[in-house]
Amino acid sequence: MKTKEHRIREIRSGSIGEELELVPGDFVLAVNDQQLEDVFDYEFLCRDEYVELLIRKQDGEEILYEIEKDEEEDLGIVFDNGLMDEYRSCRNRCVFCFIDQMPKGMRDTLYFKDDDARLSFLQGNYITLTNLDESDLERLIRYRMEPINISIHTMNPELRCEMLHNRFAGEALKKLERLYKAGLEMNGQIVLCPGYNDGEELDATIEKLTAYLPYMRSVSVVPVGLTRFREGLPLLRSVTAKEAEETIELVEKWQKKIYGEAGIHFIHASDEFYILAGRELPEEDRYDGYLQLENGVGAMRLLWEEFTAALEAEDGAAFYETVSVATGRLAAPYIERLARLTETKFPGLNIQVYPVNNDFFGHEITVAGLVTGQDLIAQLAGKPLGDRLLLPVTMLRSGEEVFLDDVTVSEVQEALQVSVNIVKSSGADVLAAFLGRGNVRDLNYPGYECKE
Repeated sequence: MKTKEHRIREIRSGSIGEELELVPGDFVLAVNDQQLEDVFDYEFLCRDEYVELLIRKQDGEEILYEIEKDEEEDLGIVFDNGLMDEYRSCRNRCVFCFIDQMPKGMRDTLYFKDDDARLSFLQGNYITLTNLDESDLERLIRYRMEPINISIHTMNPELRCEMLHNRFAGEALKKLERLYKAGLEMNGQIVLCPGYNDGEELDATIEKLTAYLPYMRSVSVVPVGLTRFREGLPLLRSVTAKEAEETIELVEKWQKKIYGEAGIHFIHASDEFYILAGRELPEEDRYDGYLQLENGVGAMRLLWEEFTAALEAEDGAAFYETVSVATGRLAAPYIERLARLTETKFPGLNIQVYPVNNDFFGHEITVAGLVTGQDLIAQLAGKPLGDRLLLPVTMLRSGEEVFLDDVTVSEVQEALQVSVNIVKSSGADVLAAFLGRGNVRDLNYPGYECKE
């Protein structure tokens, strides 16, 4: 069998790899005399205090390095392919799939549907378990690749087959039992689709998931996101304000019960439910350490807590500047409140907050991460933007200055004739940006990723 080799793209500064004088273009052939199928093998085999690393240099010479290091210490090697293998695409046709609701003509990478357990470990992606065969499951357990994030949606096997449009989707739920018995940490996700998995079905799903405590650490409930590009797709509608209220009541009923028994709140409704229902967000300690931030659970509460703590530490002074902030409609009311607090402490500072309607995907999409460059330009043209325009980094493709529609930050800046500042996500970063300390163009932090 041909040796599988993995090309090095980068060696991190100050790492063991740098000490060994490894360079981009070298190939990793084996670790501890074992070939590497993918990143699971590499991560597991490199955990030990003693590692033998077989490298082929660019001139063809093969060198075996004997490495003594701290347990779990990283070698500092970054590969051309983060998975060290082919990406596995999704086998489902979920009724709510966001990628199926994308318009034609966008970049190819935005249409790729992943359902890869390795990305769950590396990047926190959620998987349905339908793409996980027996050998994958055994390797997950053997290598302790946790937490594993799972798109559950319903614990009703027949309904899950219908929602995922996959006749094996119900059977895949049995893998939860295997992960539970192995003591592997898990997080769950439920995309709530009215008429499918809400109400009594949601109640039954939560009850069944409590059987996997304490290894199932948290479960989020998020409302289905619907774009205007749904021609030929199953008929779905958005969650109403009344349904949001009912969902919150159900979730909080279970939170009280589970907290009394297990000491954690376990099940969480996303921020969007509270905003849609006109309810105040839960207090910070009900988020159990913010395990579901990527699903919009507690993001607004964390932003508020971080921001107000940072603002309290400021002395306050006269600060004469006018700045503007553009964000999605979901976050805009909270950003508005933060802006008014800041103006109170810093007289002379004027902050204008502009909620951006998503004309590109449709007005039911309200998150900042799906705002496009063309919508920013069209809706902010002619508005008083002040000295600087602040935009959240979630609007940009990770590591680049590009919006979902391929419009660049520079193009927005030129069209609107204003200096654009990209703002990181923490409350302290938002305050720093308000005060002119956040002109950050270092984009080595997460931007948008299209996930179901």
